[in-house]
Amino acid sequence: MSKFEHQRHKPGTGLTRSREIIVACAPMKSNVNISSIVRTGSASAIERLVLTGNVNLIKKIARDGEAELDISTHRTLLPVLKRLKKDGYRLVGLEQTTNSQSLYCYQFVRRTALVIGNERTGLTTDILDVLDNVVEIPVYGLPHSFNVAMATSMALYEYCRQFPQG
Repeated sequence: MSKFEHQRHKPGTGLTRSREIIVACAPMKSNVNISSIVRTGSASAIERLVLTGNVNLIKKIARDGEAELDISTHRTLLPVLKRLKKDGYRLVGLEQTTNSQSLYCYQFVRRTALVIGNERTGLTTDILDVLDNVVEIPVYGLPHSFNVAMATSMALYEYCRQFPQG
């Protein structure tokens, strides 16, 4: 008998309370990236996913995430962010900026809206202007940044690490 037995599709860990993190995405070009973010968001039990622009999810990539998540689609992101801020969410951008903090050192607050930029252009100035904080993931080689879906996964993992029970 093996010390470790493979356990395919182990049931999710129960949360003692709902997560209070929303992921808000600028318009993206890649439906693969959006679909990957849906899957990660669902696996992380985020509160809600806000998408903007023209969105077509790829079910094979998103898996059951589309059915499990509260997903809303909007024409533009800025009005949604202003509403979230008014509702008491800390707006945290995931972007490389002059004053961004390393994700390694950042202390999330429970009620967070994680703001994700476009794959190529990142977060626009009007979005950066309404953010409370900006975090970045240190990169040690080329290219100088991670793929947007991968970076979102890393940031969600860190949030979940800091609030393991929701």
